[in-house]
Amino acid sequence: MPEAFEARDISRRHLLQAGAAGAGGLALNWANGTPVHASEAGTAFGQAKACILLFPFGSPPQHETFDPKPDAPTEIQGELKSIDSSLPGVQVGELMPKTARVVDRLTIVRSMSHPYPLHGVAYALTGMPTYTPEIEARPRDPQHWPYIGSIVQYFADQKAGREAVVPRHIGLPWPLNSRVEDNSLLAGPYAAFLGQSYDPVWADFEGKATTIAPKLSDGQSKEFLDPYCGVEPESLFTFRGAGTLLEAMTPDRMQRRQSLLGRLDDGTNVPASLAARVQAYYQNRSTAMSLVLSDEVRQALDIRREPTALRERYGQTLFGQSCLAARRLVEAGSQFVTVFWDPFGLFGGGAWDTHANHYPRLKQELMPGFDPAYAALITDLEDRGMLDSTLVVWMSEHGRTPQIDSKPKGAGRHHWSRVYSAALAGGGSRRGAVVGRSDKNGGDVLETPVSPKDLQATMYHLLGISPEATVPDRLGRPYTIAGEGRVRYELIG
Repeated sequence: MPEAFEARDISRRHLLQAGAAGAGGLALNWANGTPVHASEAGTAFGQAKACILLFPFGSPPQHETFDPKPDAPTEIQGELKSIDSSLPGVQVGELMPKTARVVDRLTIVRSMSHPYPLHGVAYALTGMPTYTPEIEARPRDPQHWPYIGSIVQYFADQKAGREAVVPRHIGLPWPLNSRVEDNSLLAGPYAAFLGQSYDPVWADFEGKATTIAPKLSDGQSKEFLDPYCGVEPESLFTFRGAGTLLEAMTPDRMQRRQSLLGRLDDGTNVPASLAARVQAYYQNRSTAMSLVLSDEVRQALDIRREPTALRERYGQTLFGQSCLAARRLVEAGSQFVTVFWDPFGLFGGGAWDTHANHYPRLKQELMPGFDPAYAALITDLEDRGMLDSTLVVWMSEHGRTPQIDSKPKGAGRHHWSRVYSAALAGGGSRRGAVVGRSDKNGGDVLETPVSPKDLQATMYHLLGISPEATVPDRLGRPYTIAGEGRVRYELIG
C-alpha cells in the first residue's frame, strides 16, 4: 500500500463517494497536461503503441559496442577490434556479430552527453534537471521526478481508465539492485510525486543460475553463480501472487467480493485533499486484482511456453529470457516494460561497471549475454509484425573512459558521460541511421549532442505524448515531463 495512503485518513463516507468520480474523474482532476493529436505533432507521433526499454546498469563501453575506434591508438581502441554491419560504412564491436546483422533496423546515437558521470539512473530516466550521488540510494527522496514508464502509465490511465488486464508498466527481472549483498534499492524507476500506484509492477525471477561469473576485480574472494551468465531452461518469471488465491478463497468468493466493492463505489464529491490518496487506493486495488485473477498475466510471464529454439535464440541467460518475457508482455497488452541488467551478488563493479577485469567480463559474460538477446528481440518483433508499433531503446546512465586503465587485472574503463552511445529500433524511429559523431578517441561529442532528456522527449513523442505535457507534484504544481528535453527529429523515421 502506498506510503501516501493510510486507511484511517479516509472515512467510510468518503470511500463510498469516491467511486462516482470514476476512473476518469479523479485522473482528469490530476492532469495538468494532455497528449496532443498526431496532426499537431508531426511525423511518427504516436506510432509506438508500446516501449521496451533495455537498461544495462553500470554503463557499457561505447568503444566495444556501438562506437568503435579502429584507427585510434591501442590505449584507446584496446584489444577488441570492430566488424562491419548490415549498414554500409557502419561498424560495431567485434563481440556483436548478431547485432551487426540488424544494424540496418536501428538508429544508433553516438553523441549522447550530459554532465554527471554517476550511476544516475534517476537522472537518465526522468526529467529532473540536476543530480547528486546522495540520492542514488534513496528511491523515495522528495527531489526525485517520475520515471518515464510511470508517466506513460499516468497518461494511459487517463485515456483508457485504470482497469487493465495486464499491468501497463512492468519492471524485469526484479526490483532494481535487490539481488546484491552489499547495497540497497537504487533510485530511478519509481513514480516519485505521482504516487506509488504508478511505480512499475515488478516481476520476480524464479530459476537457477548455471555458470560462475568472472570476478569483478582481482581482489574478489567470493564467487557467484550468476544468472546473467546462464540459467536453467525451467526458469520463469512471476508476479508474487499472480494467478493464485489463498486456499480458502475460491474464484466464486473472490468475484462476489469484487461485486460488493463495485456496489460501494457509487458516491460523489470526494474531497480534493483526498483525491490523490483515493486514486492510489483504487489503482493498487485494481492492479492487485488483475494479478490475482488474470490468466493472461501468468501466461505472458511463462517463457516456458515458447519453443526451445526461440528461447535459445535469445540466449539462456537472465537478460536473454527477460527480453523474451518483455516481448510476451507487450504482446499481451503491457505498454511500458523495462528490462534492467542489474548487479547480482556484489554491487561494486557489478553489471556493466567494468572498472577492472574489463576484457574477461566483456568476453565471458556481458557481450555473450547482450548480443544474441538484443538481435533476437529486434528480429522476433519484426517477424511478428510488432516492430513498427514497438519502440525498443537501449540506453544507460553514461559511457566509459576512452583511455584504458591498464593497472587493474583485465584492464578497466571508468565512468564517462561526455559522450556515449544509445540505440533505438522500431516504433517510428529511423531505420538504418547513425546520429551524431564523437571525436577520434570517443571522448567528446563532435556533432549533434543528444541529452538523456532529449531522448526521453523523443520517446514520449513516438508514444503519442507531448513532451510539453505536465504532471502535478503533491502540491499541484506542474512539472514538464521531459524537463528541458526536446524532440530530436534526427532520430525519427
